[in-house]
Amino acid sequence: MKGMSLQELTGQVIGPSDTNYDEARAVYNAMIDKKPAIIVVCENTQDVVNAINYSVKNKLEVSIRGGGHNGAGLGVVDNGLVIDLSGMKTISIDPDTKTAVIGAGNLLREIDAVTHEYGLALPSGIFGTTGISGLTLGGGLGYLSRKAGLTIDNLLECEVVLANGDTVIANKDSHSDLFWALRGGGGNFGVVTSFKFKLIEVKKVYAGPMFWPLEQAKEAMRFYDEFTKNASKELYGFFAFLIVPPADPFPENLWNKNVCGVVWNYTGPIEKAAEVFKPIREFGPHILDFVGEMPMPVLNGMFDALYPPGLNWYWRAHYFKDLPDEAIEVNVKYGGNIPNFHSTTHLYPIDGAVHDVANSETAWANRDARWAQVIAGIDPDPANSKMITDWSKKYHDDLSPFAMGGGYINFLMNEGQERVMAAYKSNYDRLVEVKTKYDPSNFFHINQNIKPI
Repeated sequence: MKGMSLQELTGQVIGPSDTNYDEARAVYNAMIDKKPAIIVVCENTQDVVNAINYSVKNKLEVSIRGGGHNGAGLGVVDNGLVIDLSGMKTISIDPDTKTAVIGAGNLLREIDAVTHEYGLALPSGIFGTTGISGLTLGGGLGYLSRKAGLTIDNLLECEVVLANGDTVIANKDSHSDLFWALRGGGGNFGVVTSFKFKLIEVKKVYAGPMFWPLEQAKEAMRFYDEFTKNASKELYGFFAFLIVPPADPFPENLWNKNVCGVVWNYTGPIEKAAEVFKPIREFGPHILDFVGEMPMPVLNGMFDALYPPGLNWYWRAHYFKDLPDEAIEVNVKYGGNIPNFHSTTHLYPIDGAVHDVANSETAWANRDARWAQVIAGIDPDPANSKMITDWSKKYHDDLSPFAMGGGYINFLMNEGQERVMAAYKSNYDRLVEVKTKYDPSNFFHINQNIKPI
């Protein structure tokens, strides 16, 4: 580092000779082991501008890191410069307009802690450790999607630093083409340093997991499909296959059992919750029912302890319009042969309010789907990486005949340009136009890349 001219950089500059280098380059997925030349932990927009200008001048590849959750490890780059946004932690709430301006380095649990004090919530993900930047720019699926849409459907404005070093405000009136592209197009167009969101009124919810024995999986999936098809937007639930973790608060008689279940979230009147859940509880018998009243942040962070940073992850993804019997059979086959208690598969609903927005209104082009499925092979031991990768790939391939094509951009690994194009479907050509306008040299290419013309 001493031999490099770094005077143009501001923020915390970290290089290979620094004692915190290995900690700074580590990301959520321990399968990723990239070694940047420079990591710049930015605290403000000017730090980002300086990092971009320095990278251009010195012909360094650049990656953008928010929360570091990206499965493919696209927040870090070998031998290049990492623009690390984790120092940008500002959160400003306006309770009168129910809006929030949120710095790009915030994690969802940090946002939840602040919004909850006002009885408000941002529709976002299901892990408190997720960064707001990557989640939002990829779309933003989560517990409030059926009620209030994707995270991008609640996005009002972005501050963006472009590849030429200019800082612009993107919203429906200013740089509206860029604002359209940022809502689902990932980090292809610039570095978003802050986001302005509208919030919704949610403080306490009636939520939690409910499990059924594996022998009931086919019937449970059919029940879940039919029951949620006509359910109120106030009711959300994602379906899962899992192995019950051998730890509290799960009862010991269920430890290490392969089960299926739904993690529910009901945001309607609490006094109506028992009535809403009556037919759900009558289907069964269930073997665990942890559904009850809780603060929204408790639900959002419920699984954080089970999935700390530093595990080995391999993800695959699909979109589905429906669940024919053949697809259910495949899910039961692989869901009943999960390699360990960390690995899982989830079917996230993307109906309800998500369907109130047209595919053409944002870059996110999969609003005609009903579910986004993620297949996640996860293990703490690197020696098991092949095992979890093979399980994920085979599961994904066997489901492919019943899927819609493409996959949620935030769940993709390094799977090639065709998968990126499939994720954006009919919106891809328009995204190319915006990319060509704002980043013609493809400076921002360490991502699920949209190539300029």
